[in-house]
Amino acid sequence: MSRASLFAPGGRAVHFKRFLASPEALEREPNLYLYEIVGVAEHTETGEKLMVYRPLYGEGGLYARPLAMFLSEVDRAKYPGSRQQYRFEPYE
Repeated sequence: MSRASLFAPGGRAVHFKRFLASPEALEREPNLYLYEIVGVAEHTETGEKLMVYRPLYGEGGLYARPLAMFLSEVDRAKYPGSRQQYRFEPYE
């Protein structure tokens, strides 16, 4: 099973920065760094796969990130305190 298959449309994902946020920030914004998965799209010119997702906090919006980046591991040198192995993980 590929990691991409863990993120079904309508499912939720958590960004690793949620676990680095202060308790005060999470109290103000309970859905901070939580996202709804829209699905995987394909760039019309390059064929690159993109993950399309919507934040569950703030103003909302619709975002796309290269699938390889979405599925990538957290940079431990830059974020040594991260509790997650991957940048985004499924959220129950």
